[in-house]
Amino acid sequence: MALEPDNERTVLVRPDLTAVAELVAGRLVGTLAQLTAERDAVHVALTGGRGGVAVLTAIAAHPWRDNIDWSRVHLWWSDERFVPVADDERNEVLARRALIDHIAIPTRNVHAILASDAGVDVDAAAAAYANELAGFAPVGGDPWPSFDIALLGVGPDGHYASLFPERPEIGVIDVAALAVRDSPKPPPTRVTLTRPVINAAQRVWLVLSGTDKAAVLGLALAGASYAHVPAAGAKGRLSTVFFVDEAAAAEVPPELIAHEQ
Repeated sequence: MALEPDNERTVLVRPDLTAVAELVAGRLVGTLAQLTAERDAVHVALTGGRGGVAVLTAIAAHPWRDNIDWSRVHLWWSDERFVPVADDERNEVLARRALIDHIAIPTRNVHAILASDAGVDVDAAAAAYANELAGFAPVGGDPWPSFDIALLGVGPDGHYASLFPERPEIGVIDVAALAVRDSPKPPPTRVTLTRPVINAAQRVWLVLSGTDKAAVLGLALAGASYAHVPAAGAKGRLSTVFFVDEAAAAEVPPELIAHEQ
């Protein structure tokens, strides 16, 4: 199982989060329009946080949004807060409000993680999500699908999904999803995908904005240990792109910044 695919990382910089979100939205819309024209099922892992919501809002407003055959798109989450189903802390609630309620996607294609009021504990919720992922796994391959796009936010500490520095979850490679307790960022109880699932994605797109992300972005690009800076270990099979604003790019050497539009 290859956890650290070897592909070139790209850093794209825009002035602010709004411009970053519009860039990511345009790329995602274009990619999904192409992929849904070519095959029956396309898998995307969504993220929460300010950047994730900004991207989803920009997708909903994109003029080419309806060029995507949403009936062929399956939406997943890289992590979820284990709170009640209608709680605004849930990434699913924010994603529905920003995008899902505005597109023609079948209910069965939206793969939400069970909530805390679903009658199961957090371990059972993680196991159920791993089982759902396995239902879309390729024959003879890993027991989870290869996401066509994994959209990730990154915290000031370098975490993505709910994989935090210096914690055992970042080193787990034998399950697809697992429970997180006593998270250093509230709410404390969560379900997260594991690193090999993220790194099985074809395209990993990381969104960072703000001066508080500058140091961790520099460390990730410099090759820090993923145990200390989890975002340093997030890599897609085809491409890995950091979409960042100028504030977050403050410590990135100019030679690492791509100039494509």
